[in-house]
Amino acid sequence: MGTAELFLIALAVTLAVPYLIWRLGGTDAWAPLVVVQILTGVLLGPGLLGGAFPELFHALFKPDVVLALNGVSWWAVMLFVWLAGMELDLRKAWLHRVESGITAGLALSLPMAFGCVAAALLLTMGQAWMGGAARPWQFVVGVGMACAVTALPILILLMEKLDILRQPMGQRILRYASLDDVAIWTVLAVILMDWERVGRQMLFLVAFAAATWLIRRLMAALNQADRWVAGLVWLTLVALGADWCGLHYMVGAFLAGVVMEADWFHEQQRDALRNHVLMVLMPVYFLSTGLRTRWGVDGGMVFAAAGLLLAASVSGKLLGVHLAGRLLRWGPGEAGIIGWLLQTKALIMIVFANVLLDKQIISGETFTALLLMAVGSTLLTMPMVAPRLARIKALILRAHQGGGTLGQR
Repeated sequence: MGTAELFLIALAVTLAVPYLIWRLGGTDAWAPLVVVQILTGVLLGPGLLGGAFPELFHALFKPDVVLALNGVSWWAVMLFVWLAGMELDLRKAWLHRVESGITAGLALSLPMAFGCVAAALLLTMGQAWMGGAARPWQFVVGVGMACAVTALPILILLMEKLDILRQPMGQRILRYASLDDVAIWTVLAVILMDWERVGRQMLFLVAFAAATWLIRRLMAALNQADRWVAGLVWLTLVALGADWCGLHYMVGAFLAGVVMEADWFHEQQRDALRNHVLMVLMPVYFLSTGLRTRWGVDGGMVFAAAGLLLAASVSGKLLGVHLAGRLLRWGPGEAGIIGWLLQTKALIMIVFANVLLDKQIISGETFTALLLMAVGSTLLTMPMVAPRLARIKALILRAHQGGGTLGQR
């Protein structure tokens, strides 16, 4: 078969298999479609499909097919990260800066610290976990930050399913996640600083600041249809500049979105584009991600590393949020719900880990362990949050009913 036929077969499998598992298996209560798509990407990778059926794997995923899939996945993730940056509302976080700063700071710093300890332990087990271009501090900080990530787009999806997105608690959680997102990409930029190309990077940042002033004035003057086209051109140019200076095109995509005002675009159009990107393009990104998984150290060791990272991530996040709840005197049960929702990692952590792999900060085995950790933490979210939320709603309902009865008396 030619490249086009093989590409279309891979595309058909990528779109159909996870949807059938999700629909026929009824996984939505604990694993949304996007999580099933990520798992399917891992299953189609060299460690599983390639290990079980090597001839089929190499016949289907020839270099030309992988190159075509990578091109689609690059554009998909650029759009996705751009929209994620656009969704950040730092003005609301500033209005509640004390509460948001304390919660976001503790929810980020503790899992990052625990993750750094886990990364240091991995280094004691051998150098195979660290990428070829990494310094030890880059590896430790990169893995530590990966353990602290919260996936804002998936968080929004889960809170919609739980019917709390537009409620006060949901808006608070979005503020915490937004601040953490800014910190995550800032730390990533620091990790990727290349002192041999620091001149380029400084030039990019100066040019980006000047171009931001111009694009904001331009966008305010354009109509809705023209803003979308101008925004996409802006996205590609900033991503190109970031990649040229050594930061990475995904850092550029995030920066391009952060300086955009969400109000410039209709909310329904933003939501529709995000959903369409998730449905139409991101499955290809998940497949490309799965093709990068490696089990070279030892399959059991990769799973053990994933378990270690998952324990560091979950315990650090929950401890940080519970400490914030104590300091801010939250109500009973709030810290548990918020802590588990902020534990959602799929997508943004996978994007983060892909950047670390591209820059050879981590090895393929560490990337695989981080991917498994991200999926595991996201799978835990709904089963842990739903019963806690139901108990709080029941308590509120009983309190309202009791108040009504007293009033009648």
